[in-house]
Amino acid sequence: MNITCIGGGPAGLYFALLMKKQDPAHQITVVERNRPYDTFGWGVVFSDQTLGNLVNADEQTARTILQAFNHWDDIDTHFKGATVTSGGHGFCGIGRKRLLNILQSRCEELGVKLVFETDVADDQEITAAYNADLVIASDGLNSRIRTRYAASFQPNIEQRQCRFVWLGTKKLFSAFTFAFEETEHGWFQAHAYQYDGDTSTFIVETPEEVWRKAGLDEMSQQESIAFCERLFAKHLDGNALISNATHLRGSAAWITFPRIICNNWVHWNQKDDKRIPVVLMGDAAHSAHFSIGSGTKLALEDAIELARCFEQHGGQGMEQVLDAYQQVRAVEVLKIQSAARNSMEWFENVERYTAMEAQQFAYSMLTRSQRLSHENLRVRDAGYVDRYERWIAEQAYAQAGLPPPPAGRHSIPPMLTPFKLRGTVLKNRIVVSPMAQYSAVDGVAGDYHLVHLGARAMGGAGLVFAEMTCVSADARITPGCPGMYAPEHTAAWKRIVEFVHNNTSARIALQLGHAGAKGSTRRAWDGIDQPLESGNWPLVSASEQQYLPGVSQTARAATAGDMERIKSDFVSATVAAAEAGFDWLELHCAHGYLLSSFISPLTNHRQDEYGGSLENRCRYPLEVFRAVRAAWPQDKPISVRISAHDWVEGGITPDDAVAIARLFKEAGADMIDCSSGQVSKQEKPVYGRMFQTPFADRVRNEARIPTIAVGAIFEADHANSIIAAGRADLCAIARPHLANPAWTLNEAAKIGYLDVEWPQQYTAGKVQLERNLERERQIAAANSGMTPQQIAAKLLEG
Repeated sequence: MNITCIGGGPAGLYFALLMKKQDPAHQITVVERNRPYDTFGWGVVFSDQTLGNLVNADEQTARTILQAFNHWDDIDTHFKGATVTSGGHGFCGIGRKRLLNILQSRCEELGVKLVFETDVADDQEITAAYNADLVIASDGLNSRIRTRYAASFQPNIEQRQCRFVWLGTKKLFSAFTFAFEETEHGWFQAHAYQYDGDTSTFIVETPEEVWRKAGLDEMSQQESIAFCERLFAKHLDGNALISNATHLRGSAAWITFPRIICNNWVHWNQKDDKRIPVVLMGDAAHSAHFSIGSGTKLALEDAIELARCFEQHGGQGMEQVLDAYQQVRAVEVLKIQSAARNSMEWFENVERYTAMEAQQFAYSMLTRSQRLSHENLRVRDAGYVDRYERWIAEQAYAQAGLPPPPAGRHSIPPMLTPFKLRGTVLKNRIVVSPMAQYSAVDGVAGDYHLVHLGARAMGGAGLVFAEMTCVSADARITPGCPGMYAPEHTAAWKRIVEFVHNNTSARIALQLGHAGAKGSTRRAWDGIDQPLESGNWPLVSASEQQYLPGVSQTARAATAGDMERIKSDFVSATVAAAEAGFDWLELHCAHGYLLSSFISPLTNHRQDEYGGSLENRCRYPLEVFRAVRAAWPQDKPISVRISAHDWVEGGITPDDAVAIARLFKEAGADMIDCSSGQVSKQEKPVYGRMFQTPFADRVRNEARIPTIAVGAIFEADHANSIIAAGRADLCAIARPHLANPAWTLNEAAKIGYLDVEWPQQYTAGKVQLERNLERERQIAAANSGMTPQQIAAKLLEG
């Protein structure tokens, strides 16, 4: 083939040399606008894994690169005067200019034609000039070719929120260094790493708003560099910061990051009877934030994959090759970009985490992308994780009002540390989610529920939630949903609560709700969300609506009388829940049910004081909450489940979720249970492991209220990472608990921890012990003539 690569960056050069190596008969030309051996930029970073990929693709090039690399294992995080070091990360730095020089030299050695000082204004002219059969568009972030064929490539380009500047320094950093400094205007951070024998890259970053408040938008380049030198003086040890972009004036060196995603990577041009593909590669196809150092990695791996596809599928035709290339690389790039987005958003919102102690702040920073988990960190640096787990446990036991954990050979995994809310102490951070079972009869929870909830309470979880329990018969989702609106309901629940208290050390919670427009439907296995074939009951909602247009029964807008009656039903159910002995209460304000329908603008179109602004839409749910809080024992907690994202344009957003959480916090809520969706069938959620955890993270660290994370959390590693990073205080596990009631015990065993039950002295302390055994004492006293106090004294004596 005749191959023309437009753009002489890492992608174009590496693909050229790999294809020339694969078949020397290829005529390959790389066209670059800069001068020979001239380039811009400081250092680039690779992981040890990326280096392995380079060795497999072209060992000679890889060996030359390796000889020029500066290697380090440690990451240092500097925050509030403390330095936290974590090892075993395995990174390499090399100067961008040196890297390109190596690739250019290898290309020339193999016979690739390098054409410099040629600015390609028209790719079709270059294609014709070199009679190209294949054109590689490796012309960078601001790709002209991507712009020209935007209708084919369908790029999505999003300019992000921070300003940053690439600088250098002669200060040599022995570790990959993150330094955070607060000013009167807000927080700045530096990303620094050594990349050769005498120079380090030093990137300074801050949110746009802070950048402007600091006046950097009006400073000259020299003034802004001096500002950064003063701000990070203690990290520079007297060394200056250096710019290699002296041609830029004023604040032009401070740029924003463009997040680039393309739906398609191939465009076809027709020349006479010949179809010529134009293929995106490297930054022209995608971008990944510099905080995970993967831009150059992605470019080189694009080149490796396309060369591999030609080797494997070349005999099947060009279209087959390029289809295979896009299918493989689109998935791999999406993985990296998802991680990069998480990392980028963490740095955009550093202030969110600045209330943390340095230890947790550093851990949160290390795990920000969700690619590096708790057990990954343990593999890299077991000593760091052990020290951090012991610190987390000390904080947790102190927060729970318990003596320090017993000194032992093993630290305690974060998910197994205690947690206290009001007067309730949980033995660990694992929650069995409320999951509809559709197995009640006339609202009565029976033997099924006793076994279902009892088994999970015995399986090691700290808190077990009963499914959404309805406050009236017409509040049920289905005829199989349990209720708390009749004496027999209270008695049935009391039986289950007593079993949990008498036979396990778990706590048990009740979630109260009203189905609203999603009520009067069949059990899930008979047709989820489908109306009953007969015996339907009337439905109410914030506004008139059909949950399933054309299918569901139409719910009418709730009147003032309806709202007062329903609030009274919630209060009555709350009193009954206290009588049944539940330890915890949750108010269901999510998933499109009645209270949720008031909160979401998708379902609330009211013109009165309960519609319009977010504050007005939350008014009725808050009235219900306050009434429930007043009726619920003051020493017991109440959480509120919200839909933190409707996943529909015009619906609730994560920003709204923080505001909603603040309103409930002001009303007396103790914790926010952060779910999402199920408000509209138009939703388009973005699924993935721990996909709702960012909502819990934002609410916890912005609204400053404890949270429950829920959604695709399915192994101990997830839960430990979430709790340790301060993204949530509890982790609710749903489907895995359906498959395995002893999920907590099993997951703890998998990571080598067997002491899931507390030692006797930690069974929520003596006060909690008194409460747990009160019923047994009363029975024993009746039979023996001893008073409960005498029995308690005997128990505590041993």
